[in-house]
Order: sequence, then C-alpha cells, then structure tokens
Amino acid sequence: MDRQGTVKRFLETKLKTLSARARRLAQLTPEQVGLDSKDRAFAPSAAHFQAANSRLQSIDRHIAKRIAFAGSQWRKAPPHLALLYMALVEREVDRARRTYGMFFEIFSQRGSGYGAILKAHDAIASDCYGAIRRAAPMAFRGPLLKPLTYLEHGYSPATYRRGVTLSRLLGGRNPFPLIRIPWDRDNPWQAVFLHEVAHNIQADLGLWQENKRALTRRLAREGAERAESSDYLRWDKEIFADLVALLLGGPAAAWGMLDFLAHPAAKTMTYKPGGAHPTGYLRAMILAEMLHRMGFSDQAGRIRKVWQRLYPLNKGHRMPRYLTANARTTIARVVDEIAFQAKRGLAQRALVDVIPFTDDDERSIRQGSRHLLRGRVPDDLPSRFLVSASRYALTQGADVDPLSELVTKHLVKQSKTAGNNRPSIRIAHAA
Repeated sequence: MDRQGTVKRFLETKLKTLSARARRLAQLTPEQVGLDSKDRAFAPSAAHFQAANSRLQSIDRHIAKRIAFAGSQWRKAPPHLALLYMALVEREVDRARRTYGMFFEIFSQRGSGYGAILKAHDAIASDCYGAIRRAAPMAFRGPLLKPLTYLEHGYSPATYRRGVTLSRLLGGRNPFPLIRIPWDRDNPWQAVFLHEVAHNIQADLGLWQENKRALTRRLAREGAERAESSDYLRWDKEIFADLVALLLGGPAAAWGMLDFLAHPAAKTMTYKPGGAHPTGYLRAMILAEMLHRMGFSDQAGRIRKVWQRLYPLNKGHRMPRYLTANARTTIARVVDEIAFQAKRGLAQRALVDVIPFTDDDERSIRQGSRHLLRGRVPDDLPSRFLVSASRYALTQGADVDPLSELVTKHLVKQSKTAGNNRPSIRIAHAA
C-alpha cells in the first residue's frame, strides 16, 4: 500500500473510532446516575432531567451534523482538511462529555448518603422563590425551574446562575441554577446558603444591571469619593445578596453570616484590592444597618458592639482611610438604595416590598426554635425560616446532630408535598 493509501486508511480508522464514541452522551436517566426507587424522595425533578437532556440533545444534533459532513467530505479532501473536519466533531464531543459529566456528578449525589440533605436545601431554595411569588405575584417572568444543590470541595458555598456561560461546558449555558454546598457546610442552618439563593433571585428578577446603575447614580449624587464609589459598585452584587439573605431569614441570618465572616483581624480588617466581596469588617456593618432599617435596631446594635469588640479600629487595620472615615454614612446610603428604593424591574416597588420580613415572622422563627429544642418542627413554619429557627435553637443549646436530622427529615417531607416541585425519577423526554 502506498503512502497516500496508508494515510487514507489511518484517517478512515480515526473517523470510525470518533463516530463510535460521538453520540453516546445524548441522554441521562435516573438509572444511569445510580438512582433507584429508594432514592425517589431525593432525586432531581423530572423537569431537571428534561432540562439536562434538552441541552445534551442539542449538542448531539450538532455532533450528528458534523459527523455527517466529515463522513461525506473527508475522502475527497486533503489530509489537513480531513483532520480539521474531525477536530470540529471532537470539539462538540468534548462539549457533550463535559455537560454529561457535570450533570452526572450532580444528579448522582442524590443516590448517596447526602441525598436527604441536598433535597432539604432544595426545599429551602424553593421556598425563597415561593415567598416572592406570594408577596409579589408576577415578579418573575413566568415559571422557573428551581435551583438544584450539590456538594463539592471549596471553603464557601457558590452558585452558577441560570443561563450563565460556564467555562467547564466550553461556554455552554447553565440551564437551571446550581448551588454548591461545601461538604462541611451541609447542615440546614447555614445563612450563607440564603446568600447564594439570593444571587439567583437577583438575576431572575432582572435586577443585575438596574441595581448597579441606581447605586452609581446615588453615590455620585451624594458626593462619595471616587475610590469609595468604585469599591461599593464592585461589591454591589454581594451586598445585594447579603441584604436579601436578611429579608429571607431575619436577624438570625445576620448572626449566621457573622459566623462565616469572623476570622483573625488580619483577614477581617484587610482590604483586598479588586475583591468582589466587601472587606469583612465593613460587611458586618452593612448587615447591622440593614437590620436597623428592617426595624430590628436592638439586634443591629448588638452586632455592632460584638464586631467592634472583636475588631477595634483604634488597634490598627489595613483598610483605606476613605472606606473607614465615611463608612456609616455611605453604608446607610448603599443599603437604602439597594433595599428601600423602588426599582423599575420590580414594577416600581422596593426590594423590601417583594421580600417582606416582619416582626410576626421573627416571632414565628423564635417560637419555632423553641419547638425544635423540644424535638418538634412546626408544620406551618416556612422552609426558609427553619434556617433561622435552627440557628436560634443551636444558640440555646440544641444538640447538633439530632437537630440536623430533625430539620432535614422535615424539609424532605415538605418537598414531597410541594405540588410544583414534586420529586420524581420519571423523565419527560425533550423533543
């Protein structure tokens, strides 16, 4: 066989092996990810499977077109073009492999010993959205597939918003919100989880850009220093999520956030140039201001006293003077603009109008904590409030493991009875 024939044979074999693996990743089933009947209570919903399969099938259609083109053209093309045609197939196969792998890893966790805790967090996230729908019908633009939680390494929770492009998927868009929970933060009283849900709420309410524009105008109008404005505008999404976490969980959420923020002074009082999060010292002051504006001035005062005792400014810090000199005034303006000023995206309502938190809510949470101390969960306490009630129960001496098991079982039970989010291992196949 001459050299040209050898090359053709090699390319033919390469195309054959590529074709053999090219279209094997077009569908995920519960069985494939290891879920069976005993995992039914924890499984992702049929709609989540359908969304994942819709994305996989879209990629598969591109693969089919590339395979068909390569198969019809490679023999009459010079070798360098034949390799290019196959590389274009390989690119889409890589996309399918990454997408399939991501959803496989996330979905399969529901068949592990962590299935219940993940479903419990799903229920909390779903209730956060439900609270907005009840207080402000039509705030969201139609039905939305709820966030799905999963466990991964990392110090803090994180989220991938609906529709955001992911480098892991080679620029593919995320079909529904994903919230990462670190392995050691799996107990259902972590206020930082409410913070991550809040990032998705901001995106789904359409406030991603409007909030920043409004804050830009406010700080400019009221004469904030340029460097100070730049920092708060860079921090706007994280501040928004902190404020929403308090509207979802009340004062207990603020104390839970402080748990997350409390570090040695070298970290909490050090400004990080270009960082997305407010400096820890200032972040606590933002939480305190929000509680004050929500009507919980006593709790706000306690937070300020605790934080100033732990981190006295007169003992030294590593923050620019422009951030500390006007902190109280600037923070008050920022909190007012983000949470208490009407926004066009909210139909001329403020954030506190669409996510109301009242004195009655706080009383319900505290009463719920007393029930938890006695080993009972009140059926009428919303899922999101259980995060705060659990925090209070811990403060009052509840044992960690029994409390976690009690609340988790209750949240899983609640998710079973939620008609719009009923777990299922049946798949509605995408067209």
